[in-house]
Amino acid sequence: MHVIVVGCGRVGSELAYNLYKRGQKVVVLDRDPDAFKNLPADFRGRTLAGEVLSKELLLRAGIETADAVAAVTPVDAVNAVIAHTATTVWGVKNIVVRDYEPTKRGLHEAFGYQVVSPSVWGAQRIEEMLGGGALRTVFSAGNGEVEVYEFTVPATWNGKHLTEVLYNGHCQPVSVSRAGRAMLPSPSLPLQAGDVIHVSATQEGIENLRKQLSETEEG
Repeated sequence: MHVIVVGCGRVGSELAYNLYKRGQKVVVLDRDPDAFKNLPADFRGRTLAGEVLSKELLLRAGIETADAVAAVTPVDAVNAVIAHTATTVWGVKNIVVRDYEPTKRGLHEAFGYQVVSPSVWGAQRIEEMLGGGALRTVFSAGNGEVEVYEFTVPATWNGKHLTEVLYNGHCQPVSVSRAGRAMLPSPSLPLQAGDVIHVSATQEGIENLRKQLSETEEG
């Protein structure tokens, strides 16, 4: 896969190096030649310094044949223009944009690009860690809008069916593990204390589940 990474700061250099180690053809662009010092010494992809919005630089990077573009500069407007240009001018289908300022996230979402917002995601994770509790995050989709959590069924839920505690529009079971064996859950499955459940949930759904578990512990 031919990937162009625009921006060689902390995120861009880490991304470019990881892609390179996976055997991808990687070209990294940045306005500042010194930014390429962020790349590990054994990086063997291409690096091009210049105005990242320049048509000439993008052509030198091979954007006409690129499979994907990651716009990860610290300037949201630049990232949006790069993504828009790559899509409309050269027809690149796989575009991922870094959202640097949380208040500018709507700018990227308005164009329908895949957006990664480290600040939003990081704040959510820190808040969750500070809150503690029995729920553990095992997977996060997007910027944390939907996540997969793991928790152990408390004794007070023994014998209850999944439909009584989990099935709703914001929190749905993914799997149930019992005695070390995982299964796809059915709505009528009676729970046993000690079962390990994985659920997919929105922030609203997980807050409701966290409240349920908290009330169970207090009771």
